[in-house]
Amino acid sequence: MGLNNWQGKRTSLKRKSPENGDCPLTNCPSLDDLNEDLFERVLSWLPTSTFFRLSTVCKRWKSAAASASFKLACSQIPSRDPWFLMVAPNLNQSIVFDSAESSWKRLNNAPPLQEDSDQGCMPVAASGGLICYRESSGNFIVCNPVTGSRRHLPPPHLAQQNQPLNAIVMTSSISTYKIVLVFGELPFLSFISYDSNRGCWEDETSLRRKVDDNSMEYDSNDDNVVYFLSKAGNVVASNMQRSPSKQYSSVITNKDGEDILYFLSSSGTVVACNLTNKCFSEYPRLLPAFCEYSIDVVECNGEMLVVLLSEFLESTSLRVWKYDEAGRCWHQIAAMPAAMSHEWYGKKADINCVGVNDQIFVCLNSPELCTYVVCDLRTKEWIELPKCCIKGQDMEFMSAFSFEPRIEASV
Repeated sequence: MGLNNWQGKRTSLKRKSPENGDCPLTNCPSLDDLNEDLFERVLSWLPTSTFFRLSTVCKRWKSAAASASFKLACSQIPSRDPWFLMVAPNLNQSIVFDSAESSWKRLNNAPPLQEDSDQGCMPVAASGGLICYRESSGNFIVCNPVTGSRRHLPPPHLAQQNQPLNAIVMTSSISTYKIVLVFGELPFLSFISYDSNRGCWEDETSLRRKVDDNSMEYDSNDDNVVYFLSKAGNVVASNMQRSPSKQYSSVITNKDGEDILYFLSSSGTVVACNLTNKCFSEYPRLLPAFCEYSIDVVECNGEMLVVLLSEFLESTSLRVWKYDEAGRCWHQIAAMPAAMSHEWYGKKADINCVGVNDQIFVCLNSPELCTYVVCDLRTKEWIELPKCCIKGQDMEFMSAFSFEPRIEASV
């Protein structure tokens, strides 16, 4: 319920004049009649976008918005509709898509992306109400994009320097968070994690290949050639790295008490790293290496899914796949209607995706195309979002990170 609605409710609850013959509403309380604890609990249910306007209503609302007990009340809200922080080249401002209001917003409290732009700061992971940024130096910053509070983390120490970084994931709870990095080249992988409770990076841990994993897809006839997905969606043979927006595509799930991190290898396969048992395996390919496609991994309701954009027989398809561990095969669980995806044929579009609950937010980019689509896995609906226009100019974003807008999230 917005502030205007609340103000209207306050007005309607005022006692009516007996001169008009109306009975006094002595049994109907107004917000002014509530004690501070209950008053703050009521305000905590307002959408996060209204919190910034609380201080302009009256002194009492301003005092409540700044109190520690109000933040505690906000932390009791089970969940909030997600915001999507948008990523684009040379973007010097923070823009989010508010899924609750289906609108674009600019965040006034600038995260490090603006303030430290000269250091090449880039968002790389998100969880709960926090976003993790990586500087060009390799150091990390954790930020609450709503309040602007941030923490610079100490640099991670690796046994061997200059190892390629494959994945960056973040998990969080009410007052703590953890960041996990996966390094190395297949089959020699290792991971290191940062624990906010301890305030330091833990020791580097090696990952062994799972015993029953027979995949040898990391092998190549030419050891000097690396296959990767280009920004245009082609599989290219080169020694170059992928686009930064895809470079650390990864998600983490918890199955039966085991933390499993998934990332895309340089050849486009999905690598599953069991951080609890300290082992990894590669999943079979969805498409042959030299098919034209773009792929990304997402997490929805605790499961890893793959989103795949491909071209076949003069048509383009956008599909969502789920891996069956028992049968060691992929199953399609959603597909965009052909009438929507056909217009992308021949445009060499690239996809960058993020999952949250039952929804997948998809950014599609190419030299000829820039659009944003949300897939609802429960209803199987695909919805194209409105364009983001700032100062009369349509903004073009490469990717997005999902987070819950929580003013109480602590770094």
